[in-house]
Amino acid sequence: MEESFVVASPTSKSALRSFAAVALLGAGGAAFCVLAILLAGEGNRSGWWDDRFAFGVLRWAAWGGLASALIALIGGTLSMPGGPPRSVPLAAIAGVVLGSLVFAIPWAYQERGRDAPPIHDITTDTANPPRFVAVLPLRKNAPNSTDYAGAALAEQQRNAYPDIAPARLAVPPGDAFERASSAARALGWEIVAMVPGEGRIEATDTTFFLGFTDDIVIRVAPDGAGSRIDVRSVSRTGRSDFGSNARRVRAFLRRLGR
Repeated sequence: MEESFVVASPTSKSALRSFAAVALLGAGGAAFCVLAILLAGEGNRSGWWDDRFAFGVLRWAAWGGLASALIALIGGTLSMPGGPPRSVPLAAIAGVVLGSLVFAIPWAYQERGRDAPPIHDITTDTANPPRFVAVLPLRKNAPNSTDYAGAALAEQQRNAYPDIAPARLAVPPGDAFERASSAARALGWEIVAMVPGEGRIEATDTTFFLGFTDDIVIRVAPDGAGSRIDVRSVSRTGRSDFGSNARRVRAFLRRLGR
């Protein structure tokens, strides 16, 4: 009876160590991408760079996170037959999870706005949009203008958001003004101006992570025995808002109805 022995060669052990190193490299890359995303947000909020640079960092970090997750998965899988130290599979799992999240979060955000038109100005009155006054000095360096783009923009909004319409309340304009200002504060908007005599409220809303600021103007006017409330939300930067201004206007209109 013959006996055969299989002895692991130094080459195979070296290969397993290399695979373990690949897994650790993937985990490190995923961690770096997480830090890059956090830095992109902090830098944009602090004014260290502009929105375009921040978006560029997010884009590259997302693809880097996906690549790091794949590297960690491959390295961790190939190193398993050799029984690597416990830290290697744990690091590989962490790399896969972190890298996947870094890619999935911006991807999900983009998918949410995929059906949104390439516009960034939403209003309940496309024929006579409420006009900004007090926030104009705050937008002096903003790429986007507050000038309404007219019929073409109105048509895009109607096709994408046919439900957005003025709010009509069976209360006098003074009471409607108070309800509108309360709704704006309840949504966490920063009030810039309140002019009861003109029925005008202006505010800003800043995103938590990247610090993007959008501007809102509310107009309260008499409407027969009651009041009509119009609202407009405009992004300071970006051709498309991925639907964020429409969601903001809808949230305000829902709040008014409570």
